[in-house]
Amino acid sequence: MSYLEPMRTRRLSAVLLALVTCLVVSAPIPAASAAPTKITAADFRLREGAYNPVIATLDGILPTASVPAVLDSANRGGTTEGCDPGAANQVAAFCWQSGDNTTGDWYPQGISSTADSYGNGTYDGRTALFVSWYYNGEGTGKGVRVSFVDYENPGSPEYRHVLLVDPYTNSAGQPDFRPVPVHAGGIFGYGHYLYVADTWGGFRAFDLGHLWQVTTGDESKIGRQSDGTYHAFNYRYVLPQAQTFTSSTTNGVPRLRYSAASLDRTSTPDSVVVPEYDADGTGTRIVRYPIDHTDRKFKESPDGYTHGTEAYRVDIASMQGATAIEGTFLVSASAGSANRGHVHTFTATSGPDRHQNAQPAGPEDLSYRSQDNQLWGLSEYPGNRFVYAMNPGGF
Repeated sequence: MSYLEPMRTRRLSAVLLALVTCLVVSAPIPAASAAPTKITAADFRLREGAYNPVIATLDGILPTASVPAVLDSANRGGTTEGCDPGAANQVAAFCWQSGDNTTGDWYPQGISSTADSYGNGTYDGRTALFVSWYYNGEGTGKGVRVSFVDYENPGSPEYRHVLLVDPYTNSAGQPDFRPVPVHAGGIFGYGHYLYVADTWGGFRAFDLGHLWQVTTGDESKIGRQSDGTYHAFNYRYVLPQAQTFTSSTTNGVPRLRYSAASLDRTSTPDSVVVPEYDADGTGTRIVRYPIDHTDRKFKESPDGYTHGTEAYRVDIASMQGATAIEGTFLVSASAGSANRGHVHTFTATSGPDRHQNAQPAGPEDLSYRSQDNQLWGLSEYPGNRFVYAMNPGGF
């Protein structure tokens, strides 16, 4: 894969340099940080928790829906008309319908696709994107919703929001569920699991084989009601949390902030890339974890933990997402609501290089769809929300 080299010309005037930067938004500008420093990856670890037993009980109470059924029930329409985020090397884009584009109650964060779920690029024969949103409104916290976007027709994507829930046994001994209060800064699918980053906790895994249909009609109700019905803030479908993968560190290493996540199917074996956000950027790290295609879970070592296999201190400010393609890391970085975001690239031995203004303001997670050679991203600010794909070979 080819990547643009850093600008070498030193004799351009300040005026000409500014003009070139504006015209070629993907031209790399040297990042204000040192080259990546390799650190001890094994110090970062995850511990698998037990599968939630309440799921089996609720399976006997609530009707289960398939991923294709949820996609077929799409009740919202995205648009490509007039939708141009102006991303570098842009090859596709769409915008949410008006209410989702402008709401301040929900903020989009993570992105994945059925290319993460399975190597053939589809889930039960369907091509779809998944986008996580965290609740930022008033009143009862509603946690996280995920948009199931039917992308069979890229020119007219349709979607439906699904609420993430945590099944539990309530004080009356009844099976119940509650919202999932995480930021959901990054997501990735892997087989029948949808993994969601939990900022200081590691990961939460949601089982797509147990999508449930619930009662609608009341935006204030959540979980089991006195009449035995189950509600989810007027969402028609819920996706249950099945397991947790709890993070920790060893040898006095500061804990890792799981700000985003992506699946890397170009590594051997498959792996998961985790960047951490810090506005200043000093000391920020990126860690890679192994994941097992046989059970779709993080691959454990003999000590019962999943240990990192690759880790770097990169000192990149405001990392919002990261992935890797054949050994080259690509990082999404924001620069505030008034400025366009950047893409940083680095390898184990070179970079990072900053591709200035390569994304719209407020860029978030990244996800690579190898079948189409598309690097997907999204932006979060109300009224300026885009979902877009870039050609990674242009960086």
